[in-house]
Amino acid sequence: MIEFINTPQARATGLPFSQAVRVGDILYLSGALGNKPGALELVSGGMEAQARQTMENIGQVLRENGLGFDDVFKCTIMLADMAKWADFNKVYVRYFKSDRLPARSAFGANGLALGAEVEVECCAYMPRAGN
Repeated sequence: MIEFINTPQARATGLPFSQAVRVGDILYLSGALGNKPGALELVSGGMEAQARQTMENIGQVLRENGLGFDDVFKCTIMLADMAKWADFNKVYVRYFKSDRLPARSAFGANGLALGAEVEVECCAYMPRAGN
């Protein structure tokens, strides 16, 4: 079974992708940016502000699906400037327990949507009821 997940707020942006897709016991979250929820406008304040908002946006999608950061097992991080990797990490580690850090890849990207400094996509374990 494949389930395509979009909240009304996500649909309001009119973007051509699903906020998340559930396939079996895995929830695949689309890449999240540091945009204000429901808007195509990045928060101000640079990398750390965008990183916080990005992680908050991910947290919102997880909560809407009955999950939390403990359920995330893989993240892919895209940075517009790899020199800001350490700045991103300062924010990122606040969202995970030190013994439950997801597997992760990070790479530099030549241009992210909306001119963002960071984009993060995640996969989370979402067992079906009764499993």
